[in-house]
Amino acid sequence: MSSVADRQDAIETCTRMAWYADMREWEKLTELFADEVRLDYTSQHGGEPLTLSGKEVVDAWSGVLSAFTTTQHLLGSFLADVDGDTAVVTAMFQATHSMPSNSGGSLWTLSGRYRIGLARTRTGWEINEVVMTILWADGNQQLYTRAAEIAAGG
Repeated sequence: MSSVADRQDAIETCTRMAWYADMREWEKLTELFADEVRLDYTSQHGGEPLTLSGKEVVDAWSGVLSAFTTTQHLLGSFLADVDGDTAVVTAMFQATHSMPSNSGGSLWTLSGRYRIGLARTRTGWEINEVVMTILWADGNQQLYTRAAEIAAGG
C-alpha cells in the first residue's frame, strides 16, 4: 500500500511539469525527467511513440512552446497509483495556447488525459513516460503548425 505522501509527491512532480513548461523554466523542467523518457503524443501527431532523453523532451517542448505568446496547462482530477518505487499518475488536462494570428483566432485549446509514469530516485520522483490522449480540441489548430515552423527556424 502506498502512502498518501508518496501519491502526493508523485502528483506534485506532474504539476511541476505543467507549471515549469508554462513558466518557461526549462532547467527546472529538465530536472523532472529521467534520463530516458517514453513520449506518446500519437493522439495529436499520429505515428509512433518516441523514446528520448529528458533533455531532448525539454528541448522539443521549449522550441514549440516558446513560439507561443503564452500557454496554460491545467491538470486536475488526479489518480495516483504507487507501487514501491514506481508510480502512474493519471490526470485530466486542458491546455490553452495563445499566439497572434491574422486568421482563425489567436487561441488553440486541447483537453484530454495524461498518463504519466514515474520512478523514485534518491532525490525524488522522475518522469519516465508521458502519454497524452486528446479528447477534444477547439480554436485555431494552425497555431501549433506555426509554432512548430518557428521552432524549426522558419
